[in-house]
Amino acid sequence: MKNTDPIWDHVDRHRDAFTDLSDRVFDTPETLYKEVKSVAEHKRMLEEQGFRITENAAGIPTAVVGEAGDEGPVIAILGEFDALPALSQAPGVASHQPLEEGGNGHGCGHNLLGAAALLAATAVKDWMAENGIKARVRYYGCPAEEGGAAKTYMVREGLFDDVDAAISWHPATFTGVNAANSLANTRIDFTFHGKAAHAAAAPELGRSALDAVELMNIGVNYMREHMPDNARVHYAYLDAGGVAPNVVQAKATVRQLIRAQSLPELYDLIARVRKIADGAALMTETQVTSQVFSGVSNLLGNRALEETMQRELEKLGPVPFDADDEVFAREIQTTLTDADIAATFKRIGAKPKKGLALCDFVAPLDRHSDGGEGSTDVGDVSWAVPTVQARVATCAIGTPFHTWQTVAQGKTPAAHKGLIYAAKAMAATACRLVEDPSLISAAKTVHQDHLEETPYTCPIPDDVHPPV
Repeated sequence: MKNTDPIWDHVDRHRDAFTDLSDRVFDTPETLYKEVKSVAEHKRMLEEQGFRITENAAGIPTAVVGEAGDEGPVIAILGEFDALPALSQAPGVASHQPLEEGGNGHGCGHNLLGAAALLAATAVKDWMAENGIKARVRYYGCPAEEGGAAKTYMVREGLFDDVDAAISWHPATFTGVNAANSLANTRIDFTFHGKAAHAAAAPELGRSALDAVELMNIGVNYMREHMPDNARVHYAYLDAGGVAPNVVQAKATVRQLIRAQSLPELYDLIARVRKIADGAALMTETQVTSQVFSGVSNLLGNRALEETMQRELEKLGPVPFDADDEVFAREIQTTLTDADIAATFKRIGAKPKKGLALCDFVAPLDRHSDGGEGSTDVGDVSWAVPTVQARVATCAIGTPFHTWQTVAQGKTPAAHKGLIYAAKAMAATACRLVEDPSLISAAKTVHQDHLEETPYTCPIPDDVHPPV
């Protein structure tokens, strides 16, 4: 990689410290709203680098914000550091070897995500100070992306109200600007209340809450044929009514995860699912109550920001992997299927490159994706302010995220190279926005045009608070 941008030097000066930060967070994987050690590591780094720190951001104990600069445009750089349950895995090993049975693991690479974002913010801070630039860079340390929707709460509490643009990234199997096609979603817990009875001696006296849950799931299954193709509904039993089959279950709870391409489609689908719940209660003579657990919006694209970031990615070229990185990536690929590997290329609409272990290109900005999409609470930030994200290769082509294979690659030299690359891409994008106010103006125009067509409504009701 030929160094042609001074901001890259600022990133390189701190590369070892932030690689170590990523590894420390990897070693203490914590799930949603329990990221006490992880946020402490990020707070310590913010202190070392001289940021002004706001703890307990939006009333969330594991959220932190660090800011540098006193005036001028505000550029937000978003970080995450939460892990996933039951994905414990020894790093650097190409076979399934949990460090702790049932333990947590960084199966989505958020140890890398937060460290690179804070490294980018640090580099921008140093660049501003060195050049007398009037601007503010703000690092958002965000917990609970995996199902907890922390950024949605942070948006609702006004933490982005004065931000001019937001930048983020995510570890991936390829490198390119992230396509804004995530799904809006909500998690709603439906609890059915019935009447207990002896299941053999007097079953007619009971009203089964478990029957109601099962009937609700059947109703949702029949709805699948009649909802948009890209919508999704998943479920999990939170309370199946106990372990005694000779007791008619008086209470049972199911969590329904409802996804749709846009907020209006999501709200329509939620209304239908609620009717199904009411119907299940009616059929079983039970009562149903519901509680929203979390919710996120779909991502809004911003062409002005995407073009700016694409130029910075192309200046950087591909992530500079070496021969040793390739060797381990091929070992990981032996644990994957052909379909896994093909999915990487489908995601960016590219023709598969046979034998390619690590991404050696930057994906074009305008591309067609055939891959499935998940959800992210960055979506709500993108409704609050113009937002752009990168995807940066950190692992073998074909690696499915939320798997032990992702965890196995989370501390490798290849992952570290992707971390540094992502920091350079985000920092350089931030610098271009500060240097050229017309880019921010253009981004805000695009953003405002969308909001005028579709106003934002927070998918989490005002009376619902983070489960901390």
